[in-house]
Amino acid sequence: MVEAGLGPEPWNVLNQGLAELTGLSIGSVSIVVGAAVLLLWIPLRQRPGLGTVSNVVVCGVAMDATLALLPDAHALTLRVPLLVAGVVLNGVATGLYITAALGPGPRDGLMTGLHRRTGRSIRLIRTSIEAAVVVTGFVLGGTVGVGTVLYALSIGPLAQFFLRRFALPASGTASAAASGAPSAAILQR
Repeated sequence: MVEAGLGPEPWNVLNQGLAELTGLSIGSVSIVVGAAVLLLWIPLRQRPGLGTVSNVVVCGVAMDATLALLPDAHALTLRVPLLVAGVVLNGVATGLYITAALGPGPRDGLMTGLHRRTGRSIRLIRTSIEAAVVVTGFVLGGTVGVGTVLYALSIGPLAQFFLRRFALPASGTASAAASGAPSAAILQR
């Protein structure tokens, strides 16, 4: 999505704004923001797992590495498919890695924690979070575009859809509950 140049996802709008202010790379800022979001888990009683810690570091490092390797995409006929693929693949990835029950990433743990505490649907919670992050990132100088709006409005419904598709039958084990695996409530709303 960043390479498509049609507007990054909301969290990267925030990361861009903070990178501009601090002089750090967008990947480094992503790591710092991910770690800071974990503090919001405390009142939500979310528990991190191996997937949580890995997400904080791996996503930022992977973003810097991928952006360094990808060639520039100038033609709109390349940029639009990159954008759409980025949004849809992020929805698929969200469903896959949360249902793996190794702990959600910081941003997705905020989503699942708020879902559990409020009973509101994943699509509503995620869309609200993304909207708040876009506004904050824009105010800090992040780039907003059609891709940002597309992502902010579609990732909540996509995450909910793919969480339902990839959910495993409830095992009733304490480890699944402790790891932040999606509850049946995610599947009902």
